[in-house]
Amino acid sequence: MNKENKLKLTFYGGVGEVTGANYLLEDKDIKILVDCGLFQGGSFDDIRNREPFPYNPSDIDILFVTHAHLDHIGRIPKLVKDGFSGVIYSTPSTKEISEISLIDSLGILSKEAKKKGVPLLYEKKDALKAFSLWKTIPYKTSIKINNELNAVFKDAGHILGSAMVEFSRKGEKIVFTGDLGNSPSPLLKDTEKIYDAYYLIIESVYGDKNHESAESRIDILKNAIENTIKKGGALLIPAFSIERTQVLLYEINNLVESGVIPSVPVFLDSPFAIKVTKIYKDKINNFNKGAREEINSGDDIFDFPQLKFTENHKDSLKIANMPNPKIIIAGSGMSNGGRILSHEKRHLSDPNSALLIVGFQASGSIGRMIQDGAKEVLIDNEHIPVRASIINLQGFSSHKDSDNLLDFVSDTSNTVKKVFVVMGEPKSALFLVQKIRDCLNVNAIAPNLGESSFL
Repeated sequence: MNKENKLKLTFYGGVGEVTGANYLLEDKDIKILVDCGLFQGGSFDDIRNREPFPYNPSDIDILFVTHAHLDHIGRIPKLVKDGFSGVIYSTPSTKEISEISLIDSLGILSKEAKKKGVPLLYEKKDALKAFSLWKTIPYKTSIKINNELNAVFKDAGHILGSAMVEFSRKGEKIVFTGDLGNSPSPLLKDTEKIYDAYYLIIESVYGDKNHESAESRIDILKNAIENTIKKGGALLIPAFSIERTQVLLYEINNLVESGVIPSVPVFLDSPFAIKVTKIYKDKINNFNKGAREEINSGDDIFDFPQLKFTENHKDSLKIANMPNPKIIIAGSGMSNGGRILSHEKRHLSDPNSALLIVGFQASGSIGRMIQDGAKEVLIDNEHIPVRASIINLQGFSSHKDSDNLLDFVSDTSNTVKKVFVVMGEPKSALFLVQKIRDCLNVNAIAPNLGESSFL
């Protein structure tokens, strides 16, 4: 094999786990990163985020960003702080949400840094410099990288603005999926199909699990709300601020307006989620046909009676004094920071209340401990007994499940030479690897951290 004529791909994050996406693609005259995300788990500011990058940031020419979740963008300001001065490319919506997210996350990072007695991972000036380097490219618009290499964003259907990055070189296509959406979504367009990839770098968050059906997830949500109302408790929903929160508001809106559930106070207690929801309201052209038709008919799909947005801290504190029953949607989605922790401190010990888990919980997070059946969790140095009902609902995930990931690979199985399975815990990634091999007779591997391949 003549390596001089090959692209070199190295995996510097997002392997063997679900967070920390970071991949280096090298041509003979250019170095390209795909994503630069936070490692997340036991704490929001994992110690690994502070370690030097395994490459020289000043040597990187281009950074492509698949979407605005922190496990894909969270270390970009650090990359800039450490010397990166190249170009950052993403879709317009990804940049818009990233600008809010990276500034918003400084609050949590600051608290953790102060608690640990360490410097901030990055400062506001580093984030602002990153935004000055950032260029936006619409879907399906070709980006010329050099004489042989081009790139294009394709709709991943995961969150607003999410994209796959497709590189083309000498007739061969290399596709980084980022995170793939759980299509069909109530709001977003379906994930674009890929039919002609030579190499595929695919996520595997749910590589070994399938979600509930769309009908089942609505029933579980409805029953969780009804049962909590009957008991006179509080329903806590630790929700990811981007996409999951908006889908929940949409579904609760439908349940309330159709009279399926009684109208009770619903608090969206997340300044970040409120800002993102406003962006969603302005981007209806990115929605699927059904959602657009609902909006054009006059329905504000993110608003309904007794929905309250609590942006400032004072209003958030008042929620505790509001009588039950009530529904509280707050970040963070894995209970590893944010306002959800104060609500969990108050309500997890109440057998009349419930915690509805609607997304992936990383190993080491409080959310994962609760999901795995912990009888007690430590929040702000207090031991909180878990007596509330714990309800797992993965049908609202914005990730494809195992069968749909296989279907996605199947579409390009006639052309693909190798599939690299990333962004999954080992059990999940290896399960999907074997499934791809057995069902499609396609070469698939789960790469190790620091491993390189020539494409």
